[in-house]
Amino acid sequence: MAMDVVDYEIKGSEMQFVEVELDPGEAAVGEAGSLMYMEAGIGMDTVFGDGGKSTGGLFGKLLGAGKRLVTGESLFTTVYTNNAPSKQRVAFAAPYPGKILPMDLRQMGGLLICQKDAFLCAARGVSLGIHFQQKLSVGFFGGEGFIMQKLEGDGLAFVHAGGTVLKRELRAGETLMVDTGCVVAYTPTVNFEIQYVGKIKTALFGGEGLFFAKMTGPGTVWLQSLPFSRLASRVFAAAPQTGGGGREEGSILGGFAGGGVLGSILGGDKDD
Repeated sequence: MAMDVVDYEIKGSEMQFVEVELDPGEAAVGEAGSLMYMEAGIGMDTVFGDGGKSTGGLFGKLLGAGKRLVTGESLFTTVYTNNAPSKQRVAFAAPYPGKILPMDLRQMGGLLICQKDAFLCAARGVSLGIHFQQKLSVGFFGGEGFIMQKLEGDGLAFVHAGGTVLKRELRAGETLMVDTGCVVAYTPTVNFEIQYVGKIKTALFGGEGLFFAKMTGPGTVWLQSLPFSRLASRVFAAAPQTGGGGREEGSILGGFAGGGVLGSILGGDKDD
């Protein structure tokens, strides 16, 4: 399968986006909802599956769409093709604060395994599939689920990670214990398994889970400091649960039971 070779530029610091430059006839594949802008010469088409160049017929398209559905993604993929006689640009934005990582699959042996929500966009020809962990315990205790995403091909793909990214090269036999949500991606030579860590009281009162990802080299792993699930849980915990959304949310009165009512009275929100 031939791959499109694209030029790109990643812009921004905390909230990044990647600008992809397409030659005439070249195309990029983007995750649903990731488009930021595109120039006028680019045509947009929604297709089944991963938008690859393979012509597997209806069965192949349904299989590709089914893989995306299993990983929690949309049944459809959007393909952006440069129909103009000159170079055109299309940009894809990160969904939350973090970093966009360019992954050259050619340098990784043609395969990369990543979290199921990490994929942002890629050159046309990169195949998106599913990766099942070998051990059943991963599925039960992995936190993020045992179904991960695999990117195959020899093209360029872009994945997104939350917070700060750590790229770690593991030597043969070198082991790293990682919170399951902090794993962004790893090369297939890395052995990934879930291991029990600590005692029950550590899980109940220490703030950490009972299980960690045990990653053993050789290979490369990419870790994120802020998984989206962790960010979402903190936002939910800090949000007012009364359903009111009054102006006292940022005051000291808003944090107590009945504080909303008292805050409203003291703030002047009462009938004359």
